Amino acid sequence: MSPLSSRDPATRGLGMTSQRARDRMIATLVEAGIRDARVLDVMRQLPRHLFIDEALASRAYENTALPIGQGQTISQPYIVARMTEALIEHALPRRVLEVGTGSGYQCAVLARLVEQVYTVERIEELLRNARRRFRKLGLANIRSRHDDGRLGWPDEAPFDAIIVTAAGAALEPGLLDQLVPTGCLVAPVGPPGRQELLRVRGGEEGWVSERLGAVSFVPLLGGTG
Repeated sequence: MSPLSSRDPATRGLGMTSQRARDRMIATLVEAGIRDARVLDVMRQLPRHLFIDEALASRAYENTALPIGQGQTISQPYIVARMTEALIEHALPRRVLEVGTGSGYQCAVLARLVEQVYTVERIEELLRNARRRFRKLGLANIRSRHDDGRLGWPDEAPFDAIIVTAAGAALEPGLLDQLVPTGCLVAPVGPPGRQELLRVRGGEEGWVSERLGAVSFVPLLGGTG
């Protein structure tokens, strides 16, 4: 991977968006239990401040979720790292589907790790902004679509892995149908206040689900906007 931080001054950041701020964020993630060096290296390089409003840039490397408009948020760095780590722990997938592009940050992390990312977003304005960020960072291995993410992307299935960045009341069964038999899905599930992060992996005995801990996500909604 070529270092993203060297591309231009805006990407490198300054002060509260500098490399030193990113290094402090990584130290926080390590203290919180993130161990995958691949994930840590990508998040150390990736300029999170480009994925949020300029007015909030000074908070970009805090371990907290931040608003991105349209009632949505960019997940806290720990959650992005934990979900990515869980997705690639047993095997590095080649093709990944992301449900819920949002700011594009989770997608950008994945794009630095896997061959191809397909991402679906229901809110057109968020998708336009994310696409602009992908172009700025030279992330050419991302395909994006404005659609109801609960439907996945059946025309491009099957995928090696699927990551869902909003919480439904239950797993969408149609998404599992878009995985290869040995695939992996990571998603938050449950009502507000009682959400859990789940990992579902396929094997000889079918789908096996693991609980990875309590989380808090915006709800997974249908339709487009």
